[in-house]
Amino acid sequence: MGRAYQNRKVSMAKTSDAKAKVYSKYGREIYVCAKSGGVDPSGNLALRGLIDRAKKDQVPSHVIDKALDKAKGGGGEDFSSARYEGFGPGGCMVIIDCLTDNPNRTFGDVRQCFTKTKCKIGTQGVVSHMFDHAAILAFKNNDEDAVLDALLTADVDVSDIENDEGQITVFAPQADYFKAKQALMDSLGVIDFEVDEIQFVPKSVTAISGDDLVMFDKFLEMLNDLDDVQNVYHDAEF
Repeated sequence: MGRAYQNRKVSMAKTSDAKAKVYSKYGREIYVCAKSGGVDPSGNLALRGLIDRAKKDQVPSHVIDKALDKAKGGGGEDFSSARYEGFGPGGCMVIIDCLTDNPNRTFGDVRQCFTKTKCKIGTQGVVSHMFDHAAILAFKNNDEDAVLDALLTADVDVSDIENDEGQITVFAPQADYFKAKQALMDSLGVIDFEVDEIQFVPKSVTAISGDDLVMFDKFLEMLNDLDDVQNVYHDAEF
């Protein structure tokens, strides 16, 4: 699977303005997750993981609480998921996940990012078959055998396990995310997950450089400026 998986997911928190956007994106995602699965993290494992991840990214508590309170109210915006795929600068493959209350607006905004950087947006499935939709759980631990045994006992279809200087990273099919996480917590107790999410991990990489790299940076900046864009995944290798 490769340790570079985290580099394939675009980090957006580089400036104070970018951090504000990250807070907004987390707030929206927490609201949607809580509204669909319940506002109690103990009964909504996806929400619990999302809140933990938000805290690790230094999202203020008031942002999290506001999103949960909004979900408790039962009203508010009606967001839906939207996914767009295409080819970025240098022919790299890109997947863009959004949460939107206006799919037509969001599609137009994302398409404009492709058009203005001379890239091509494609139909659903045009590049996603070249990615693994994987649950990724990374945490400090030295006993790889114990981790593997816990997962296999719980009948988790483990794709790969890496042990890098005392940090174990588990890769499993996205459908096994909840089962894998629960199995690890049941067997190992309280775990401080360094990574706890589902990502698109590329099966190969596309090397880009020069003008393509400059255009790629512009492409990402344009996408990151869109409030509806939640995550951007790619196979570009710089």
